[in-house]
Amino acid sequence: MSKSLIIVESPSKAKTINKYLGKKFVVEASVGHIKNLPKSKLGVDIENGYLPNYVTIRGKSEIVNKLKKLAKSSQEVFIATDPDREGEAIAFNIAEEIKDKNTKIHRVLFHEITADGIKEAMASPRDIDYNLVNSQQARRVMDRLVGYKISPFLWKTVYMGLSAGRVQSVALRLICEKEELIKSFKETEYWSILGDFETEKKQNFFAKLYKVDGKELIVPEEKFIEELKAKNKLENFYFISNKEHAAEIKEKILNESYSIKSITKKESKRNPPPPFITSSLQQEASRRLRFSAKKTMMVAQQLYEGVELGAEGPVGLITYMRTDSTRLSNEAIEKVRSHILSNYGPEYLPPAPRIFKKSKSAQDAHEAIRPTSIDYSPESIKKLLSHDQFALYELIWNRFVACQMTPAILDQTSILIEGGIFLFKATGSIYKFRGFLQVFDDSLSNSDKAKDDEDKELNNLLPADLSEKDKLAILEILTHQHFTKPPARYAESSLVKELESRGIGRPSTYALIISTLLDRKYVEQQERRLFATDLGMDVNKILLTHFNEVFDVQFTAKMEDELDTIATGGKSYKEVLDDFYIPFNNILEKVEKKVDDIKGSLQESTDVICEKCGKPMIIKWGRNGKFMACSGYPDCKNTKPVDGEDQKPTGEICDLCGAEMIFKVGRYGKFMACSKYPECKSTKPITLKIPCPKCAKGELVEKKTKTKRTFYGCSKYPECDFASWDRPVGTECPDCKHPYLVEKYNQKKGSFIKCPGCKKEFDKNLEPLTTEE
Repeated sequence: MSKSLIIVESPSKAKTINKYLGKKFVVEASVGHIKNLPKSKLGVDIENGYLPNYVTIRGKSEIVNKLKKLAKSSQEVFIATDPDREGEAIAFNIAEEIKDKNTKIHRVLFHEITADGIKEAMASPRDIDYNLVNSQQARRVMDRLVGYKISPFLWKTVYMGLSAGRVQSVALRLICEKEELIKSFKETEYWSILGDFETEKKQNFFAKLYKVDGKELIVPEEKFIEELKAKNKLENFYFISNKEHAAEIKEKILNESYSIKSITKKESKRNPPPPFITSSLQQEASRRLRFSAKKTMMVAQQLYEGVELGAEGPVGLITYMRTDSTRLSNEAIEKVRSHILSNYGPEYLPPAPRIFKKSKSAQDAHEAIRPTSIDYSPESIKKLLSHDQFALYELIWNRFVACQMTPAILDQTSILIEGGIFLFKATGSIYKFRGFLQVFDDSLSNSDKAKDDEDKELNNLLPADLSEKDKLAILEILTHQHFTKPPARYAESSLVKELESRGIGRPSTYALIISTLLDRKYVEQQERRLFATDLGMDVNKILLTHFNEVFDVQFTAKMEDELDTIATGGKSYKEVLDDFYIPFNNILEKVEKKVDDIKGSLQESTDVICEKCGKPMIIKWGRNGKFMACSGYPDCKNTKPVDGEDQKPTGEICDLCGAEMIFKVGRYGKFMACSKYPECKSTKPITLKIPCPKCAKGELVEKKTKTKRTFYGCSKYPECDFASWDRPVGTECPDCKHPYLVEKYNQKKGSFIKCPGCKKEFDKNLEPLTTEE
């Protein structure tokens, strides 16, 4: 009797599945997509209902022929590509190739690569869902139309090789809008005041000035102030504007007598977070593990497809990792509740399972991301996993277990202290019962919402025997200067959160959106934050000026919903593409007539005169960035760098011929070259003038990884492998004498200096940072 054929995407998944199915099946991998739209042309027949012209991907012919041969000799064919729309589209392309060899073709969905998951999927095969295929095909065609219609426009106006994407350009818009907000931000000075109070029993605690003459103290953030003005409520609030104002308030405070006005005690609960979906996994892995979205999905794919667990062979450790649903199977809930009861006790198990509310935009096609088996605890298989696999698996495991545990319970105390027109507030909280925090401490999740250090200081243990109307002595008044902060740039995690909240993109697209922006050099990453480059800002400006409707955030979110209606059968493939393409094409036709004007608008005039022909130089865009070119082009082809550094002497001598070295600008930025080029081709990197702390022979140089992330290494590499993500400072630590310090930055502290050895932090003058700072 002939065997049945199962076709999956990944060889590692094929290996894991083959282990469970046995000799009645042959499992073969397509190794991803077998077909795609052609690279050299649009590949979409717009006049014939947007019919895509798929071609076999180069190098895949051998795989396709093998699948045809196996299909012909098989009893039945089960296509088990990933259980999402892209997987459905791959299944459709495979079926089209093999249907003349075998007509018994079925579609199966493996939501988890386990014995039970595979058995369940094989017991309920179905036909290929053409609504899902058309939905994915419509997305692909939309993206192709935008990319292949607008990218050439960018080539004509900026330079060859640039690209525009339907969703990536909206993500770029969000990043650039944040950049504009930061540039236009005006900081405002304000002061806060802490009081050090003492009870009659000589116990002291801190309280923060809360109100002055009935008006609550606020942080004077520009947006908040404008909102208060619009509502005519600004007079109800108060802020201390400068040092003199703070000194005046301090003097008045010290002249008052104080007593406790009220004490409020209450019990509060913190419920556990839901199990992971794709976006929340990417966000949490970024915050806790410092994984990029791309890396998170790569490692998750490994855990899903199967990891070798010794004698057990390959085992799929997590459910499918592209999902927007927090839903859990009844079986998974029963097993984790049993685990909680036996490992933590009845007080950690709620009386009923937790069911999490799904978001309005969730397709809910798959379960949440969870371990496939409660038997494989992270610690029990740690030695069999790579470092990254273990870290991500532990994160998924802990979140899954915690989501079905009891809440954490806190006792909170709030004290108001009154003296004349001044009202101080002190708060304290302690955990009465940690609940789910025993497994998953989510305090790290809120690191981007961290309060000021002094607020943390105020969350102290208050004296236990305080009563209302108790007299208090004021020992000291501490005044602290602050400045309002500009909005924080997006990190990968916060950008994913923003895209998800606005309905832009889907779980399978977030990582690709970010990696594309980085690859195109529209965005660069510094200190884990996404900065729009000059190129990104200019491309965004062009797209928004001339294609604003296409790259409108709400329009893009609406098109995502339209794609969903194809999947559910609510709208046809052609209807949705007509809704998109007809207005898009009308805009494109109008803009094409203005290419020369748009290109001219990007050029900047300068006062620099061309030394070859005497005409003024202008600033233009080129593949290596902005540069100055003679306005007399093509008669005069003189160019020079915008910053004027090119050809300037460096003060260095060529090691080969003794001539003077000069600055040059090349494809990878600035470098030093011999002034006698081309006779002498000696070059040197531009160093930080800091001796390498490891070998002391080379100097530190700024470098880039393949993903364009900046780091600092030794100029003697590969002889010396010193590397640092943070920019080194050529000064030893004043405390532990570590040979160098590094520059750091965060939203709360701004720029500061840190010792990699003792971890102590300093300001720019190497003065130790205090808790107030």
